[in-house]
Amino acid sequence: MKVQKGKEKETIERVQNVVGDVPLMFDGNGQYEPEDMLYLTQLDDLNLLMIEQPFRTDDFYYHHQLKKQTITPISLDETIKSGHDAFQAIELEACDHINVKLGRVGGYQEALQIHRFAKVANMPLWCGGMLETGIGRAHNVALASLEQFTLPGDLSESSRYWEEDIIEKPFTVKDGKVSVPSKPGIGVAVNEKLLNKRTIREFTHTF
Repeated sequence: MKVQKGKEKETIERVQNVVGDVPLMFDGNGQYEPEDMLYLTQLDDLNLLMIEQPFRTDDFYYHHQLKKQTITPISLDETIKSGHDAFQAIELEACDHINVKLGRVGGYQEALQIHRFAKVANMPLWCGGMLETGIGRAHNVALASLEQFTLPGDLSESSRYWEEDIIEKPFTVKDGKVSVPSKPGIGVAVNEKLLNKRTIREFTHTF
């Protein structure tokens, strides 16, 4: 969830009254300051799945301090731009979880390194996403199938964002789960007819 600073409890309790006992989290988007530390610990009674990225992106220290003072798990998102960042976060005990976005961390090599560090530390991961087409979503689904990705991720079905996806067989969600494609490569085929129909500009590059 996205929340307004100062109205977190009010917003989350309203949602809990509607959806009942389901895991909820909110994304701090780096909007909190060190002086908000005590305030954030007072949200423990909401029994949240996690608070994501409460402090600024380069702040390992205050995330570590908050982790020591709260029982609500802390997840890092924008702070983790590489495997080295993940290593530092784990070693400095700055978080309980890490959100891994392939584009943000620089691709599979860095993402797999984060996964290796998390496996050694037995730290849960989750796969973050944006508004990917089926091509990007296929990459996310493959990443999220690795063993340390034990938390729910941003893996919604194609129809959530698109009237038509640009892959032949759109992703669907059944009982809260997405099936991992078993075909070669990223496991999906591009709908070239639709892609050509939606193409606005083409570029040709010669070497």
